[in-house]
Amino acid sequence: MRFFSVKSFSILGVFLAFVVIALGAWTRLADAGLGCPDWPGCYGFVTFPTTADEIAIAERLYPDSPVEIDKIIPEVVHRYFAASLGLLAIALLIISFREKKLLLTTSFLLFVIICQGIFGYLTVSLKLHPLIVTGHLFGAMLTTALFLIIFLKTVDFKGNYKKLHNNKGLLSLGFIFLLGQIFLGAWTSTNYAARACLDLPYCQGELLPEVNFAEGFNLFQTFGPNYLFGHMSNEARVAIHLTHRIGAIVVFIYSLFLAIRLWSTDTKPFLIAFLTILFLQIFLGVNNVLSHLPLWNAVAHNLVGVMLFLSMVVMIYISSLKKNVGT
Repeated sequence: MRFFSVKSFSILGVFLAFVVIALGAWTRLADAGLGCPDWPGCYGFVTFPTTADEIAIAERLYPDSPVEIDKIIPEVVHRYFAASLGLLAIALLIISFREKKLLLTTSFLLFVIICQGIFGYLTVSLKLHPLIVTGHLFGAMLTTALFLIIFLKTVDFKGNYKKLHNNKGLLSLGFIFLLGQIFLGAWTSTNYAARACLDLPYCQGELLPEVNFAEGFNLFQTFGPNYLFGHMSNEARVAIHLTHRIGAIVVFIYSLFLAIRLWSTDTKPFLIAFLTILFLQIFLGVNNVLSHLPLWNAVAHNLVGVMLFLSMVVMIYISSLKKNVGT
């Protein structure tokens, strides 16, 4: 595999996008999403203020945002890696022009990354509005999926994937369930509802605690306030958290059913990987609660969720390869 090829650059893009998502999760979960109050600079600097004089200038420019280096570093590192992902997408588009293939997909990828830059700006300017931050996460997952699909299009699959092809409807339904669960996880995180229930199987010591679903799932919250640490009531956060738990149970049960329906000699490697990732995700989710949301576990929970999403993308892609479904 030549290095300067669509195949090599696309798989590199998958890994780099994964790193960007990890850094984004770290930034969000470390409460550093507003580590820099402006965009694309940081306190008016190309990099960020480091000396005492620069910090004094920064705090005069942004008196309501005192400089916190431990919050700035995650935010700036995330921005640098996200920018490098954009450069990689540009290089991939140039290579696709040279190889005369996948021009539409690589062009769309670059468009999505440009939109991600806009969402990055809106995340800061709208002060971590939950809907914007959630949309930004989904954009990152779409970016990763596009890099992966471009790579998959360069691979010659020769197995018999009749089981996948004949169960595309069930596979698509599972994908919808998974996307819904990912949304619930993102909504839990962006509204700071992860700590609403720190006991299992109860929540705040009750099996059926007081909840407020109307407030909890108000997607269009007011623009303007600073949403760092959120503004929802305890009852709203409990509603979000419990819905995420129920969603996890639904996805888990349906995934087991799906694995049984899809099991065959050729699909076994994909399904074993999928189920391994699924069980790891369940473990991390439970450990999030029992360990009171340690940062490493919360970041890992985000990343394994992305792996689950990508494994489903692979199976859906293969299910569409009619030339490989056999007779």
